[in-house]
Amino acid sequence: MITNETSLQELLQKLTRLKKEIQKVIVGQDHIVEEILVSLLAGGHCLLEGVPGLAKTLLVRTMAQALHLSFRRVQFTPDLMPTDILGTEILEEDHATGKRFFKFNKGPLFANIILADEINRTPPKTQSALLEAMQEFEITYGGKTYPLDRPFFILATQNPIEQAGTYPLPEAQLDRFLLYVKIGYPTAEEETAILSNTTGNKKAVVEAVLGAAEIQQLQSLVRDVNISDELVQYVANVIRATRPDTTEVAYVKEWVRWGAGPRAGQALILTAKARALFKGRYSVTMDDIKAMAYPVLRHRILMNFKADAEGISSDNVTEKLLTTIRINPGLS
Repeated sequence: MITNETSLQELLQKLTRLKKEIQKVIVGQDHIVEEILVSLLAGGHCLLEGVPGLAKTLLVRTMAQALHLSFRRVQFTPDLMPTDILGTEILEEDHATGKRFFKFNKGPLFANIILADEINRTPPKTQSALLEAMQEFEITYGGKTYPLDRPFFILATQNPIEQAGTYPLPEAQLDRFLLYVKIGYPTAEEETAILSNTTGNKKAVVEAVLGAAEIQQLQSLVRDVNISDELVQYVANVIRATRPDTTEVAYVKEWVRWGAGPRAGQALILTAKARALFKGRYSVTMDDIKAMAYPVLRHRILMNFKADAEGISSDNVTEKLLTTIRINPGLS
């Protein structure tokens, strides 16, 4: 438990150190690192998308090194089975009595941080095996329920779905990810620094900063961050405006097939609180809401064929909503 202001400040300082440790290895991508850490603080899972070679796996592995947490990496392939990630029962024998019995052998999901690498390279049957673990923080096998270690954080990477050999994630599983983060190409200066830093013998040493108990304290503290009634109403207005069946926003009716559900509003408020805490504040601002709206809504607003044909993405809709909808109800 956090007993005083000094302990709280020490925890927040460790958050700053955590980001700096990650930046020893990862050049640039500051907002990507921030969004991943916000997802961790908010207690949700994160989906990273980018073409191969943008250091998605390296970023996750570096973050794991900067935390006193158990880490497992699962390379998703077309032949991966659900038992390969959940675990399976094996037949063992008690040498004292000679009796045989089944023992559950835990899979790689029984760790604090899971890197689900190239999750859309594996068929839907294996993808869906993650659903219960992501939502309930437990898995069921052979009629028995096994709790997962806490904190439990899945960081999944995927290649753009236009690439060959990919299986698009179903909407139900996409919604389990708190944030959907897209990684783009580095700037010219960042790319030069990457080439300089990664082609020599010198390797950065990443030190572990935070442990499991401290992360759980921070996750609990996030929910105590203050948010005004006006901002809660604003979030509700934005979420409701994404639904083409009930909204009066013309471009949403024109481009959106399915809008965001209440879970999106919960995710937006929770991640805004986590971002405020990450910035050292104890109250949510409009900047927090607007910064987190994109990764929260990116996978929860489904575009129709007309939007796809015109090159309109969910980010475009989110941007228009954030600029047209105002805090005062009735003005949206």
